[in-house]
Amino acid sequence: MAWAGGAEPHGDGRGDKRPAWDNKGQYLLSCLGFAVGLGNIWRFPYLCQTHGGGAFLIPYLIALVLEGIPVFYIELAIGQCLRRGSIGVWTAVSPYLGGVGLGCLTVSFLVSLYYNTVLSWVLWYLLNSFQDPLPWSSCPLDINRTGAFEAECQASSTVSYFWYRQTLNITADISDNGSIQWRLLACLAASWAVVYLCVIRGIETTGKAIYFTALFPYLVLTIFLIRGLTLPGAVRGLIYLFTPNVQTLRNPRVWLDAATQIFFSLSLAFGGHIAFASYNPPRNNCEKDAVTVALVNSLTSLYASIAVFSVLGFKAANDHGRCLDRNLLRLLNAFDLPDQSISRDDYAAVLAHLNATQPESVARLPLEVCQLEDFLDKSASGTGLAFVVFTEAVLHMPGAPGWAVLFFGMLFTLGLSSMFGNLEGIITPLLDLGVLRRSVPKEVLTGEQPSGSYWLQVFDSYAAPLNLIIFAFFEVVGIAYVYGMPRRSRTRAGCRPPVSSCASCPHCGSRLWHLSSSSPSADRSKTPGRTGAQSCRREGPAEGPGWGWQWGLAYEPPAGRELDPITHLPRP
Repeated sequence: MAWAGGAEPHGDGRGDKRPAWDNKGQYLLSCLGFAVGLGNIWRFPYLCQTHGGGAFLIPYLIALVLEGIPVFYIELAIGQCLRRGSIGVWTAVSPYLGGVGLGCLTVSFLVSLYYNTVLSWVLWYLLNSFQDPLPWSSCPLDINRTGAFEAECQASSTVSYFWYRQTLNITADISDNGSIQWRLLACLAASWAVVYLCVIRGIETTGKAIYFTALFPYLVLTIFLIRGLTLPGAVRGLIYLFTPNVQTLRNPRVWLDAATQIFFSLSLAFGGHIAFASYNPPRNNCEKDAVTVALVNSLTSLYASIAVFSVLGFKAANDHGRCLDRNLLRLLNAFDLPDQSISRDDYAAVLAHLNATQPESVARLPLEVCQLEDFLDKSASGTGLAFVVFTEAVLHMPGAPGWAVLFFGMLFTLGLSSMFGNLEGIITPLLDLGVLRRSVPKEVLTGEQPSGSYWLQVFDSYAAPLNLIIFAFFEVVGIAYVYGMPRRSRTRAGCRPPVSSCASCPHCGSRLWHLSSSSPSADRSKTPGRTGAQSCRREGPAEGPGWGWQWGLAYEPPAGRELDPITHLPRP
């Protein structure tokens, strides 16, 4: 494997060589693939629709600038500077913050389990998409084979029946465990097998797989966008999506959802970005990386919203037309009018005329309320959008199986990219701590990650959201008040930033890492001071162009070089 920057890879402090990305593109695509996930496709469009359309972009962009980019920058910078996983970097900042890294690892572990359960559902639909007609296009026959269709399916819809009954076979409530769904268990095992093959040797294999898993969704979104914009009703869907309703900004829930969406969309506090950044060369401009990935991630959400709602606008227009057709049929039968004598465009005028001339007859008819806006309001988020709403929209498109294959193939690759980051956030800290020895083949280490299928909704609602917000809070506090911000004005000898990573990277080092001794010593051969509970000590050979330091070293500038009192960097 090639080493980034053309230099020998840096060690991890125990004599082991640390791998590096083949090139900058691999790293950026990995961060982007980890950030851009299923939420960009099935949650952001829903939030835009329900929270004032274009008005939702105001709190969203504010949260991006004030919350998303700064926290994302912190994770990339500290991972690159200290070249460790989540547990290692926060323990290095302060032993009291080691629990933050452990919490990030634990959440990544839990999320990877239920995230792969979603992938198993996607894989099940992907495999069923190779049929023509699609299996969710019609109701199955009842169990008695009498020629009648399943009553439960007819009472709901074909797509809902296929999702809730034939796929999940959902029980009445959470207390009823039901039986094992062997087809989903097989899909879960297959999903883990695919993930394992992609991460079998860490970034050496994920760096290759990411070219496909990160770029293929953009190809599919572009195809859906082009196709969607040519469908009837697409423009109405986009108008409905982005028409601003500024009054919604008075609701605090809108601002909370915007901040939460930014947080989870960038995959902050999982530890995956810290792990990815730890494989970067020391001089990498991580500030530029943070801004680039964050902006591309947000633009992807907007791009996906346009593609999704152009198709959902077509579905709403189709449902609206069928509603009108049912009402037209009732009018034709009730008033004995010739077939096809009333068109959809004439329906409103004919109904108004009949209401004026024969109101009692019209009142007795079971006419439905057919408003296009009502059908646009029926959009959903999460699994409801992917497995119910969008699958029904695909049914009405010519060549439905092909579009279904593209859609679920896109969801599967999006999930794979996110799984790479989740697993990297688990394996890297364990390797750095020595819990998993680097001498053991990576194929064995990767294979030790377990899998499981359990109450996805419960874990999705309670295992990650609040915990990640708390961890991110402590990350900011740890950087601002523990790692050095209160001490940046001190210039005495003592603990200094990890110059091997930060001094050689002005974008990541001089702006964030400013540490000095809390108890300076005149004799630098002795322990000059402490940061938290960690002593400053000299260790390891110098790195970089003539100087280099591990975390917590007493700094002595190279011969003839003087230390700048503000930036703590060697003067030219």
